[in-house]
Amino acid sequence: MSKRLYVVAGELSGDAHGAGLLRALKTMVPAVEIHGAGGPAMAAVAGPGLRDWVEDAAVMGVWEVLKRYGWFKQRFAEMLDEVRVFRPDVLVLIDYPGFNLRFAEAVRRESPETRLVYYVSPQVWAWHRGRIPKMARLLDEMLCLFPFEQPIFEEAGLKTTFVGHPLVDELEENKLMDSQRELSLVGLFPGSREREIARLFPMMIETARQLRAWRGDLRFEVPAASAKLAGQIRGMLAEAGADGWITVHTGGSHALMQRAGSAVIASGTATLEAAYYGLPYCLVYRVAPLTYMAAKILVKIKHIGIVNILAGEEVVKEFVQADAEPLAVSRELRELIDSPERRAALQTRLAETSAKLGGTGVHARVAAAVAGWLVQ
Repeated sequence: MSKRLYVVAGELSGDAHGAGLLRALKTMVPAVEIHGAGGPAMAAVAGPGLRDWVEDAAVMGVWEVLKRYGWFKQRFAEMLDEVRVFRPDVLVLIDYPGFNLRFAEAVRRESPETRLVYYVSPQVWAWHRGRIPKMARLLDEMLCLFPFEQPIFEEAGLKTTFVGHPLVDELEENKLMDSQRELSLVGLFPGSREREIARLFPMMIETARQLRAWRGDLRFEVPAASAKLAGQIRGMLAEAGADGWITVHTGGSHALMQRAGSAVIASGTATLEAAYYGLPYCLVYRVAPLTYMAAKILVKIKHIGIVNILAGEEVVKEFVQADAEPLAVSRELRELIDSPERRAALQTRLAETSAKLGGTGVHARVAAAVAGWLVQ
């Protein structure tokens, strides 16, 4: 007898995590029938029952979502209709909380026999803690990436499993053999979104200029997340007169993290990746002033960087908003470049913290949890 799974991911990161889950699940439950919505990686594994919608669904910010409210409302209704007809045994929701938590509520109402599993917890521990009791009522299990998330949901009465972070498998695959750090090479990681790069990269260029004035042998490299972003970065370098001495690559961020002696990194997943590879770095973060003021009211955590949140203390130096300026950042990087003791101490703390992400085999652990609900 076949089992029926419906799965929803709305961003490329969720698509990658979902594809790994589905691939592992099909080896455990070969007869599983998969429907849902995700991206190209998930569609390649699941087949024609899964729509590829991430290019349209992955929008950022309240205003962008409101502008496309009608489109989202239509997709929501279509997918709920699919669930009514398909009657899945299990619904897996991957991250994407703005849509997925509302969808969970609708599916719980329309198909009460369907088991609801959430993979990649929304960051309700940082803000919207009031959502936690509601999630505990709606969901059957939470599969979380970080160990500190587990007690938060368990205290609310929600079955929770710490599966580890799927990045670990990807980062292990991309490890370079016999890689040597080049202490004169500084990595500049300005983020993976146009707006983020526009806010942060001019400061990074000026930071690099100050470091170059201090030590003329330093080299600087930037890994762009796409060809389009590489074009944006090259244009900014040309405008600043820095295109002759800062090198831009399309892709290659993991290799640079293993070659560079130090780096400045925009807050986000890259900071976790760099920690795993033991790259000494500092973190920078800038958003629109009104966004930051609203976040200060809502967010109830001491640190912005996930590495520092995971450690429960400041492991890497954070430069936030007005503090993310060239003089302060270049001073921190000079210390990392100049002091072998400081670098070694930071690398030890990064190794201790990234060990908390769990070991390899995350996709298999997630698939085993989902399979447990499917075969009940």
